[in-house]
Amino acid sequence: MAGAAACSHTMDCRLQPSGRRQLDERQQEAAQWQARHRVVRFRVTERERVTSELRVEGERSKNLACVIKWLEIMMHHPKRMACPILFSSCVNGSNHTFLPLAHKHGPCSPFETKKPLSLEEALLRDQIRVKFIRGRSGSSSSTKSQFYDSKASVSTRYSAGEYVITVGFGTPRQEQTVTMDTGSDLSWIQCRPCSVCYSQQDPIFDPSQSSSYAAMPCSSSDCNRPRSSCASSCAYGITYGDGSTTSGVYSYETLTLSPSDVIRNFIFGCGVDNEGLFQDNAGIVGLGRGRRSLVSQTVRLYGGVFSYCLPPPSATGYLKLGGADAAPNAVYTRLLTSSNKPSFYFVDLVGISVAGEQLDISPSVFASRGTVLDSGTVITRLPAAAYQALRSAFRSYMAEYPPSPPIAILDTCYDFSGYKTVTVPRVALHFGGGVAVDLDVSGIFTHGCLAFAGFEGNGFGIIGNVQQRTFEVVYDVGNGRIGFAPRACG
Repeated sequence: MAGAAACSHTMDCRLQPSGRRQLDERQQEAAQWQARHRVVRFRVTERERVTSELRVEGERSKNLACVIKWLEIMMHHPKRMACPILFSSCVNGSNHTFLPLAHKHGPCSPFETKKPLSLEEALLRDQIRVKFIRGRSGSSSSTKSQFYDSKASVSTRYSAGEYVITVGFGTPRQEQTVTMDTGSDLSWIQCRPCSVCYSQQDPIFDPSQSSSYAAMPCSSSDCNRPRSSCASSCAYGITYGDGSTTSGVYSYETLTLSPSDVIRNFIFGCGVDNEGLFQDNAGIVGLGRGRRSLVSQTVRLYGGVFSYCLPPPSATGYLKLGGADAAPNAVYTRLLTSSNKPSFYFVDLVGISVAGEQLDISPSVFASRGTVLDSGTVITRLPAAAYQALRSAFRSYMAEYPPSPPIAILDTCYDFSGYKTVTVPRVALHFGGGVAVDLDVSGIFTHGCLAFAGFEGNGFGIIGNVQQRTFEVVYDVGNGRIGFAPRACG
């Protein structure tokens, strides 16, 4: 210690054994601390600021078709010009295609700016979706959120957790901006002539202007309706958990994903009676596991593989169909299947760690029903015991910051006024096979609150899109695995 006390400069300390030892110990402690925490530097009043940086990674932009596709969208939607272009996701290959993706209500969205959705409303909309998914999948109808339940009316302006892509329907193609949803099988868009149609930004698809459109006849082997209840064309109808509905006829059409990726005789729903919470977008592209999903219909072309990177609201991400080898740094865990929940993607979540320390959660907490990976749910829902352990550990590490009132289901919130830097403990999700996924800081916090919630009962958990942000999430259905590659967008 005497040697250390005599040191006034680092170089002098290196010459004195006791001081060197103490310095090494401090460096090790600092490295260990840094491994457990993130120091988040932001001006609190600006952390939701829209970036105007244009990031171009020229050495990775060799796929000209991808670049042209992105520029076409930029020209069609000029306000996206201020958003980052991630040419790193334009990977050459004959067995995959790439589509730019943005949050429906972020600054990079193709939709015109509207009154911002309040956080409370977004969370209530999210709660409605969660109840729909869990109820639809056989969970107990009595299951409810442990931390929030409201019967308040919900605005029908738009949905909370939607990410949108732009594709072409018909010949010649008619551009349609649709919601990407891993929780849906059937893809559908609004069609003319409408009986009831909501307002959308793109012109409503007009089958009469397409030379490749055909309604599905009742006699088709693709029509799963009894002949006695089918008049001429095969009808469909879907009612969502929030009361929204779409109905029309199953149809065949040419779907254009890129200049070189044209899907003929794609089965979709041509919706002529559509009501509810779908405002602005033309419909939904279903990426579920059912036979009518885009993934299933293109299995020969893309091998049953797709991936996406969901960006923070102020950036753009991508949807990629095919190319399981396009994320070489991904770590993989098993894709699970549920016989009574066949459309959903289940993973084997086995634990959670905070600041490098695994929480004391019984394996039975996650094992009873499994965990769904969903692109449309916003906030991750955990079984009560798991959430309580996470919340307790997180609050302990964040004790230096003043708390702020809860916001709906978010009950662990902080007042960062006056702070230029915030130190956040690392949070990792642990999956079967020894796979650990270290969440991006944008997947830990939202609006100054811990972005997780709990539920009571025996139902399954859901990993929402906030926790998936900036990862390339790979759905390799053919090989029965789900992959996570960090820092892929945003």
